[in-house]
Amino acid sequence: MKEQEFKALLGRNVKFLRAHCQFSQADLADKAQISITYLSNIERGNTFPKARTLLNLAKNLQVDVYELFKPEIVPEEHKDVVGRLTEAIRTRVNQTLDQIFAQYSQ
Repeated sequence: MKEQEFKALLGRNVKFLRAHCQFSQADLADKAQISITYLSNIERGNTFPKARTLLNLAKNLQVDVYELFKPEIVPEEHKDVVGRLTEAIRTRVNQTLDQIFAQYSQ
């Protein structure tokens, strides 16, 4: 496994487990004592966290550290559903913001 694939795997698992625990990024970042930006970079596979951060993430996600690296933690069918939901949410938020902007810019 290449380094980028390893980071991406970790990121997918953290994001999946965070959603499973019903934590927002802000919730988990606060619990793990890291910034939201840093957590976002981990979830997108851009950053590999230090050992202390891995321990904090695992503790707050209620898993052992090794489980953050299990390839099968996010079932394939969930990846597609999460992607579609993310896009649907993004679209709806943008539509709502456009409506608010139009209302206040008149």
